[in-house]
Amino acid sequence: MLDCIIVGGGPAGSSAAYHLSKAGRSVLLLEKSALPRYKPCSGAVSPSVAQWFDFDFAPAIDSQIKRVRYTWKLGDAIDAQLETDPIWSVRREVFDQFLIDQAKAQGAEVKDQTVVTGIAQTGDGWQVNTAHGSFFGRYIIAADGAKGPMAGWLGFPAHKVREAGVLEINTEAPVQDGAFSFEFGLAKNGCLWSFPKQQGYSIGVSSFIGDSLKDLKTPLQKYAPEFGATFEDGILHTHPLKLWDGNWPLHGERSLLVGEAAAIVDPLTAEGIRPAMFSGVMAAKAIDQALNGNEQALAGYSQTIHENWGADMQWAQRIAAVFFRVPKIGYRVGITRPTATKRLGQILAGEISYADIANRVIKRISTSFIPGMGK
Repeated sequence: MLDCIIVGGGPAGSSAAYHLSKAGRSVLLLEKSALPRYKPCSGAVSPSVAQWFDFDFAPAIDSQIKRVRYTWKLGDAIDAQLETDPIWSVRREVFDQFLIDQAKAQGAEVKDQTVVTGIAQTGDGWQVNTAHGSFFGRYIIAADGAKGPMAGWLGFPAHKVREAGVLEINTEAPVQDGAFSFEFGLAKNGCLWSFPKQQGYSIGVSSFIGDSLKDLKTPLQKYAPEFGATFEDGILHTHPLKLWDGNWPLHGERSLLVGEAAAIVDPLTAEGIRPAMFSGVMAAKAIDQALNGNEQALAGYSQTIHENWGADMQWAQRIAAVFFRVPKIGYRVGITRPTATKRLGQILAGEISYADIANRVIKRISTSFIPGMGK
């Protein structure tokens, strides 16, 4: 009987595996794909994640970015420098594998190409069934992403899933002086973004309110030339995106949800890697405590995520609801302000919260509806 079985080898699952294994617990991580595996994702990671680990992330970082560029319908450009540490740009097949390797070095067992076909409760834990046999664990962590079946099998409520796109473009020459770029105005109820790699770009697009975009291709076709490329130069990947939509219980009977399986994705920026890793770290702590006899540890995990992340996401969601309904006004009175990039960097670095700025941002955008009030 294993102490914990983790289903899903992304940043949330591997972070949990690392910390549980480091604590001396027996861990099995099951991943359906062959490792290393590509994951559609733009790949921006806040360096603040390093505080939760005791190893150097340098081998997993593709590039470090200090510049940010914003445009409105490809014009009215704003270029700015982050005042915080550079944001990491990563390739997920490298970054995710690096985390898995760290977990394995601590003693975690990893089985890839292992699809979970079902689960069942046993007297003192869980039976996890796969095509390669059944495994038994006292606790289970669902880390299988936005469309993984684990949350449903465990009895958790469903959340809205929208479709996003990532156009992966490789370049022959190294990218010089790259910037995190954001385009507002070409995607209804959402935006586009481009995160540079050493030799290429990951260009993403999604809506953030309302329904999924019906056409992902057209805005990407218009945006790609901004980076000296065409849509045909890249490969379009679509992927599910499950944005945070409220504080829900993330624990069940000897089970926890982490990462995008738990809708732990920023509803304003779609940042998912940092909160996924945080949830994995906190899940490992909770299960370690539960194994030590703390009967409230799993409920404490839900409370920790709600208080330390979800409470602030309420404010992010409110900003998104206002901004993406009137993005032109939001861009004019919000993005173009000199403090916008400073605040973005501080939020990604964990130095300030959305709660610190939300009322001012919402008021600024809302009063612009009233003649004379937005001047």
